[in-house]
Amino acid sequence: MKSLQRQLPRISFILLAVFLVVLLTRGLGETTRMLIVGSLLMFACCWSSAIHMLGARAALHFVLIAVTLGWFAEQMGSSHGWFFGHYTYTEVLGWRIGDVPMVIPLMWFALTYIAYVIANLMVWQTPVDGATPLGQTVTQSFLAAMIVTAYDLGADPYMVFTLKAWVMAKTDGWWFGETLQGFVGWMAVSFVIIFLFRLTLRRRPPVAAASVSRAHTLVPLAIYGGNMLFQACLGNPVETRTVALFAMGIPLLAALCGWSRWQTPAVAAVPELPASPVVAAARMAAVAREA
Repeated sequence: MKSLQRQLPRISFILLAVFLVVLLTRGLGETTRMLIVGSLLMFACCWSSAIHMLGARAALHFVLIAVTLGWFAEQMGSSHGWFFGHYTYTEVLGWRIGDVPMVIPLMWFALTYIAYVIANLMVWQTPVDGATPLGQTVTQSFLAAMIVTAYDLGADPYMVFTLKAWVMAKTDGWWFGETLQGFVGWMAVSFVIIFLFRLTLRRRPPVAAASVSRAHTLVPLAIYGGNMLFQACLGNPVETRTVALFAMGIPLLAALCGWSRWQTPAVAAVPELPASPVVAAARMAAVAREA
């Protein structure tokens, strides 16, 4: 088990490389098979990265929360019009669980995990944090939900107009034929997933399964950046290309700035969890008083 944990960084990098190749292949000629393969690779890469940086227990909690709530929200949306408005999935995305293609709940985990890391880097300049006060937990969860929804601003019209992955019942919405209700749903579902996961960290803080270097934390950022470039180059309608560049580019650049200031944990074997922002602030205040 420990030998497998030591291989997690290599596994994440391999999965990332294959995912980016598949993304490039999709750009050269869109196929349904490549879309499904890319989604599965994105999920696997994010799960490997999450086990590496959060530990197996916390990563599993994240997966279970995101996949379960993601499937439920999509099932209620496609059957009752909850959260996102009335829509029906086509056969494009492959095998289904109920009315929902299997890859959709997996994508909910991948996107919320990526947003969790980006939000932490933006605010705390660290990819993983521990328990925070309730108000800060709400704020961080809301920020991460906005990062997920920024991805959907360009992805949703592309999936409808280019891939025809689902059909909206209402086609006269205010966003290139899409309804704004869909983005409200993305915000709400993403917020609940990330908020519930962050609450689990209060009972048992995450502990990395293997030592984490600066390069390792770039994996979720590279996935987000790859999707941003795909949308910026091939988004449909074409107006969404500029939207994707700014909507996804701003949080990505802010996260890279935080990443550049992140200090790699000094412990090489099983690194100690970085102190929560509140604890860190209290320590700094104590040092200042002593000075």
